Amino acid sequence: MGLDVAIQMDPIDRIDIDADSTFALALEAERRGHSLRHYLASDLSLHKGRILAKARPLTVRRVKGDHFTLGGFEWIDLADVDVVLMRQDPPFDMAYITATHLLQHVHPRTLVINDPVEVRNAPEKLFVTHFPDLMPPTLISSDRDQIVAFRAEHREIIIKPLFGNGGAGVFHITPQDDNLNALLELFTSLYREPVVVQRYLPEVREGDKRIILIDGRAAGAITRVPAKGEARANLHVGGTAMPTTLTSRELEICEAIGPELQRRGLVFVGIDVIGGYLTEINVTSPTGIQEIGRFDNVSLEAQLWDAFEERFYVNRG
Repeated sequence: MGLDVAIQMDPIDRIDIDADSTFALALEAERRGHSLRHYLASDLSLHKGRILAKARPLTVRRVKGDHFTLGGFEWIDLADVDVVLMRQDPPFDMAYITATHLLQHVHPRTLVINDPVEVRNAPEKLFVTHFPDLMPPTLISSDRDQIVAFRAEHREIIIKPLFGNGGAGVFHITPQDDNLNALLELFTSLYREPVVVQRYLPEVREGDKRIILIDGRAAGAITRVPAKGEARANLHVGGTAMPTTLTSRELEICEAIGPELQRRGLVFVGIDVIGGYLTEINVTSPTGIQEIGRFDNVSLEAQLWDAFEERFYVNRG
């Protein structure tokens, strides 16, 4: 039986159909006979205890320049929908958090992927701190003296915003760099939150590994290699995706965090590993399944929908 699926995402006309994970999920949903609706996070409303979305029927196809058709707007009650895919991109700001609070009203009767409560409780750079034995040396602080002392101990460091995404605002500070004070002043002017400071991992020059976990199980990976002269490997900033296999250390990391992901209802997760260290756990809108599919000749979108459907039918009894 086909499911009624609502996709909460960014404007679909702006996506890269060769890279976007949500597009691959939508294609697979249609292949299985599920019906799709599209809406923006800003199209959510709470009224008389109901969570309403101003949505449009959606069909998709892998045709560049003509990859979707949207029908007319209609208000739908998300309590009447079978599955909601929460797939808008970060930043993980108050608008994002508000969306999780709204979707919490309909989950789990309407299955929201990922569980909105657990998404709210698992910001990428904070959730990872619950696994300190898997992380590189890390400081989260607003205190200049703490940051200076951390740099004195580790000499070469990375500084990044606590709620940043896509490699934005990530700075590599070498022992000779005299811009630390100016950088901290900039961060203070831009953000109210503490910053994340980590020991620089030179292995990033060979690439960082994005590993996809489906319901707590390692399902595939790519290595993202930074561009020449760049310390960030994110594909958004020019990194190159390369095929890879998982090392014993990376499998150990997945096995260590997998049960907790499954317990929290975090079905679709992407983790970042550099030099055998876990650096981030991405639960908001993970990417990478199309690249993995091309390299490994697998369909992670099919595996994901298998997991979504299993959760849906378990919830419905």
